[in-house]
Amino acid sequence: MLRVLLVDDHAVVRNGMRQILQNNLESVETGEASDANATIIKIRNSHWDLVLLDIRLPGRSGVDVLKQIKTEKPQLPVLILSTYPESQYAVRLIHAGAAGYLNKDAEEEEILKAIRLAISGHKYISEIVGELLANHVNRNISDQEGSLHDALSNREYQIFLELASGIGPKEIANKLQLSAKTVTTYRARILQKMGFTNNAELILYANHKRLIL
Repeated sequence: MLRVLLVDDHAVVRNGMRQILQNNLESVETGEASDANATIIKIRNSHWDLVLLDIRLPGRSGVDVLKQIKTEKPQLPVLILSTYPESQYAVRLIHAGAAGYLNKDAEEEEILKAIRLAISGHKYISEIVGELLANHVNRNISDQEGSLHDALSNREYQIFLELASGIGPKEIANKLQLSAKTVTTYRARILQKMGFTNNAELILYANHKRLIL
């Protein structure tokens, strides 16, 4: 029996993924979690063969959840399904141990291919993600500026992307369930680490690196 944990804060997404699995895989059993804490509890208390994980979760982000899963159960494959474009998170998550990165609008056949590879112990690297990984290696070799955002922690990187998208601290705080003061503190830390003085420079950098579509 294949046991898959579906992690997403939207029930309609979990239901859709469950339907895809049940329609195409034999002897599959699914579990569900809608936030980070529930996910970690289920990971600790039950055996799973695969986790399908969204990045945006209430409280802690899916990026942090992935890191904790790989620390506690390093052999458990985690496949990322997200609405964020590959350019924003794929490289960081693959390096963190994800078995693959897929956008939620991927075709059903591609999702199934990624799932089959993940449960067989392999990584699913799409053509887009493969190009991003190659560019990441080349950039780090030839361009020191390319490593600026790589120095950010997972939470700092998440807030950096929101700021670079033109979203204000209050909206980010509501979105990530943080206090506005906490977001402001993270903003100051991000600017300091990256050597910038304002949001405009963050936006220019993110556009230059094609981190924002």
